Amino acid sequence: MTDPYAAGGAIDPATACAEIDLAAFRANVTALAAHVAPTRLMVVVKADGYGHGMLACAREARIAGAHWLGAATPAEALLLRESGDTGPLLTWLYGVGEDLAPLVAAEVDVSVQSLDQLSRVVAAAATTEQRARVHLKVDTGLARNGCPPALWPELCAEAAEAEDTGAVQVVGVWSHLAAADEPGHPATPHQLAAFTAAYAQARVAGLEPSLRHLGNSAGALVLPEAHFDLVRVGIAAYGIDPAPGLAARAGVTLRPAMRLRAELAAVRPLATGAGVSYGWTWTADRDTVVGLVPLGYADGIPRHASNRAEVAVPPRSGSGSPQRVPDRAPVRGRVCMDQFVVDLGPGSRAEPGDEVVLFGAGAEGEPTAEDWAAWCDTIGYEVVTRIGARVPRRYLNASQVR
Repeated sequence: MTDPYAAGGAIDPATACAEIDLAAFRANVTALAAHVAPTRLMVVVKADGYGHGMLACAREARIAGAHWLGAATPAEALLLRESGDTGPLLTWLYGVGEDLAPLVAAEVDVSVQSLDQLSRVVAAAATTEQRARVHLKVDTGLARNGCPPALWPELCAEAAEAEDTGAVQVVGVWSHLAAADEPGHPATPHQLAAFTAAYAQARVAGLEPSLRHLGNSAGALVLPEAHFDLVRVGIAAYGIDPAPGLAARAGVTLRPAMRLRAELAAVRPLATGAGVSYGWTWTADRDTVVGLVPLGYADGIPRHASNRAEVAVPPRSGSGSPQRVPDRAPVRGRVCMDQFVVDLGPGSRAEPGDEVVLFGAGAEGEPTAEDWAAWCDTIGYEVVTRIGARVPRRYLNASQVR
């Protein structure tokens, strides 16, 4: 039977794949829902579920207790609806020419941050002869999107008029935190005050939105004052800490859901002084053994990992017991489009076909996505979301609930 999640032109799953532990994902959602209760929980599944697979994760999120789903783009939201999801769903990022009528027809909640967007949603409601559900977004300091505070009273007044005509229902008021992952940052109290003021202005305009939402993963973990009526969790649901130590500070245990693995495609001895990969940015300082990992930057392996990152490989010595702690093999030379080289060390007994783990939960000595983030001077979000479509996803421990 064809794997419904397989992408065309994908790598053979035996050669390399991203294993997604859906039990870990569900456990994260359940833990986060309990942590923020009685506030409701939205699980954000944008960017193909942060690289984990949007449809699979959306289904498991609902089963695990997510009240809402969040999708950045209309195409993501509509794909969720086409897959059979019928629960509360918000989308918020669309271009000036996109048709919003399909969203209204599919009962997808739409974010609005300007008078132009409001007029487009009103037009979509007229086209579909269906009332549109709207969340008004205010910019409280991130300066990314959201209505500027100076224009907010006018947007609220126009939204109230549209609500009076029956074109829209203003369901929520929302914004996004800039620095919740940095406890003590001055942006956070500023944004909390600005958000509270914006909500009060919406009420003065005659709106009665039932949902206020500001908190992201970091806010859900360590800012109870930002929980309001709904929190939106993204990366934390996938088991990655928004910032080092944040989940532990909140007393929440997160389990990384993705394990990226591959087989060694080749193993060969390398003599002292031999160069490796493009530009010979690394040369062997002793006789050693190197292995070829069949993943590269086309698959999302950061080129910044060149000569920095490590992978887990079978131990060089021992009894052969599967309980042996794996060795770490450093990436040597530049990461290429489809492959990179690791130094297995002198005397390595590795063979082609042996498993290499790039990152996982860390429980068996393998690196984590957060380790790769540190090596590449980035964040765990980027490490997992950039794993490309060519890398098959293999789903483990799917829920049996239908």
